[in-house]
Amino acid sequence: MSVVLGIDGGGTRTRASIVDVDGVDGDRTLAFAESGSIKRLRVGAEAAEENLRAILKDVYAQAGVSVVSAASCGVASATMPGITEWITAVFNDFRVARSEVVGDHIIALDAAFHGGPGILQIAGTGTNTIGRAQDGAIETAGGWSSRLGDEGSGYWVGLHAIRRALNAYDRDEPTQILKKVGEIWGTPTMDQFINVGDGTPAPDFAALAPAINSLAEGGDPVALGVLRQAANDLVANVLLVRSKLRRKLAATPDASAEIPVAWTGSVIGKMPIVREAFFAGLRAAAPAMPVEANETVALNGAIWRAQRIADQAS
Repeated sequence: MSVVLGIDGGGTRTRASIVDVDGVDGDRTLAFAESGSIKRLRVGAEAAEENLRAILKDVYAQAGVSVVSAASCGVASATMPGITEWITAVFNDFRVARSEVVGDHIIALDAAFHGGPGILQIAGTGTNTIGRAQDGAIETAGGWSSRLGDEGSGYWVGLHAIRRALNAYDRDEPTQILKKVGEIWGTPTMDQFINVGDGTPAPDFAALAPAINSLAEGGDPVALGVLRQAANDLVANVLLVRSKLRRKLAATPDASAEIPVAWTGSVIGKMPIVREAFFAGLRAAAPAMPVEANETVALNGAIWRAQRIADQAS
């Protein structure tokens, strides 16, 4: 039996799976587990280490294995100093024979297109738009972190809902956002609300996104405006990456070929207002562009990449 390990280390939670890739009836999932985030910038180095070791212990126990042939870990901030070395050291402790650490956007892109061309819109806690041409060239848009960008993300939705609600408050325009967030934060007065919202460390604005979505579905005008803007920003980034890739194709036989689009993340997956506007915006701008109806499961890309690592070593 040859088994591989895939890890999807998102901003909010981590998913891991061990798969037997030598099964007579095809690949067979032996274990699946979830834990907290392993993104150090979000939870700190100590918590990230605990979460990574906990999820590995869990999937190894479920699968009944003590060693895996290969592993691929997709994690936000993979290129930051020390991240690859830290995760690789933990893998060594768990007897992973061969491994890689890449960005979580890379495993998601490969989950959707298995190394082929396409555009992936990630819209969860953070956002990123990544496209790959036929020759493997990569183009991106957005993904500049919660403070500097990530338009259309869960973090952006929470933060900008509050910003727009405060503007509406100044103008005596109706919205329930401040009341709802105040209940979540436990801040009955405006002074307390501002102290929490502007505090250090900052509150988890992404955690507010489900409440903003509920208000939007109930017709709150400010919440609706935020979700519609989120969809517009996501559409704009997909079209920007599409234009970059098409410029690369201009002098090739594939110049007229449309580029398929896939997506992943809770902002699109769990917010129908955003999802419908996202699909409608892409259809209006590029009617012939194929857009995947179902969410891409990034973890599948990690498994696919781990299997390739194992194959190359055999």
